This record gives sequence, structure tokens and C-alpha cells, in this order.
Amino acid sequence: MSAIAYKTIGIGVTFSPNLEANINEAARLALFFEAKLVLIHVGEPSDKKSNTFLSFLNPFESEGLEFEVIFQSGDPVDVILTSTVEKNIDLLIIGALKKENFLKYYLGSIARKITRKAKCSVLLLINPSKERAPCNHIVVNGLKDPKTEETVTTAFFVGHKLGAKKITVVEEVDQDEVSVKVDDDKSLRRSTIVKERLRLREETRVKKILKTIPTDYTEDIVIKSQPIFGKRGYSIGHYAQVARADLLVMNAPAKMTFWDRLFPHDIEHILTELPTDVLIVQ
Repeated sequence: MSAIAYKTIGIGVTFSPNLEANINEAARLALFFEAKLVLIHVGEPSDKKSNTFLSFLNPFESEGLEFEVIFQSGDPVDVILTSTVEKNIDLLIIGALKKENFLKYYLGSIARKITRKAKCSVLLLINPSKERAPCNHIVVNGLKDPKTEETVTTAFFVGHKLGAKKITVVEEVDQDEVSVKVDDDKSLRRSTIVKERLRLREETRVKKILKTIPTDYTEDIVIKSQPIFGKRGYSIGHYAQVARADLLVMNAPAKMTFWDRLFPHDIEHILTELPTDVLIVQ
């Protein structure tokens, strides 16, 4: 697996109460990843807006931050998605609501629309902070999928850059694979045996992926493999919440139909109720 790199980081900025915190988070990440930062504001330019952005960026400029601020009127989703392509953005940061009700889920928020359509990785922030909060524990999906090896490698790259102390690779096993109906001691034993075989199968597969991770990314990080049984997306989100993870790293979603949006599955469960900050690897 080749090394992952985020050379250009973008963030959509609006004049919300979280403006300074969002910019600070993005600037810190750009410095950690040695990347250029692009601030994308949907709206007309003005000296007042520019001066506000610069006032937040100045402290980071003295640390070597390279940045650019762009203004563009139009539909927020279209402007941000177009800017990610034009500016060759590798990682897009957007704010997100921690929980959405069904009506808002169905209609779709700006953050959700961007997440579905972005051609780069997306970092959803639910609790941006003006002062840095350490990223100690990262949870990453380890499900059987062609995208998973790159996603796991990215999780270790990010963990290495942010100084994470622990990374847990979670293999979600669909409950349907444990088809034994438990109604007595004998069937309980059969169910236990089936689960153990599935657990060993998943651990073996994940170990093969971990062998491909550059050793620089794994130094000083405690690595844990955790098979869990349940509904994909919901299970890993619940695990990340219970484990008090600072970041959840997931595969990018596949192209979805109308019915996929109406009846959520996999990553849609994560987007509906974000358990923590979420990095979606494209």
C-alpha cells in the first residue's frame, strides 16, 4: 500500500458561532499534515469578511501555514463540490449536526449532500474546538470490502500524524451470518461455535491488512482488532460511542438510490447520528 497524503485541505466557512473553532481545527490539521489550507466561503467577497478570516488564520501563518481564501456565490453544495475539484482538495472538512430527525434526514442537509457527492475524503466535525483536543483513540472499519485496506492505512496515517495512542479495527459481522436459532443449550453451543469461527475468520483477514501498513504509521500505537455482530453502520457507530473514540474512520459510501436514502443502511446510520468526528475515506 502506497503512502497516503493530504496535500490540500479545504473547509467550507460560514459566519456561524463555530467559525473560529472550525478554522482553528482546519488550520491545525493542515499543519499536522503539512498541507495547504483552502477556505471556501459561499457568498460575495468583502473586506470585513476577509479581515475576519485573516484574524483567525494569522496565528497559524506564523507557524508556516499556507492558505488561500476563495469567495463564490451560488448553491452551497455546488460551490463547495466544484471548489474541491478546481483546487485539487484531498480532504474536505465540514461541520455537521450530531443528530438529525427523520424529516431532516429525508430532505438531506448540506453536509449530507456533500458527503454523498464529494470525490475527495470528507471529515465531519461535530464538536470543533478553538483549543486542540487530543485525538487519542481512533476506530476504523475493517469490513470485507475492496476499499477497506486503503481506509485502514489512512486511519493509521492520520493516527501517526495526530499522535493517537490507540487504533481499533472493527470488523462488523452481519447477524444473518449467525443463522443458528438459539432455544436450548445445544443450539447455544452451536451458535457460540459459529461466532467463534467468524471471529477467527475476520481477525485473520484484518491481520493481513495490518501487515501492509507502513511501520512508521504503527509506531507507539496500541492496535486492537474487535469483531462485532449486528447491523452494519449502526454497530460500529455504537461501538465508537461506547469506546469514547475521538475519530471514526469509514469507507466512502457507494452510489445510492432513492430507496437507500429512504431506508438507511451501512454508513447512512453513521450520518444520521454521528457518534464522534467521522472521516470518510474516498
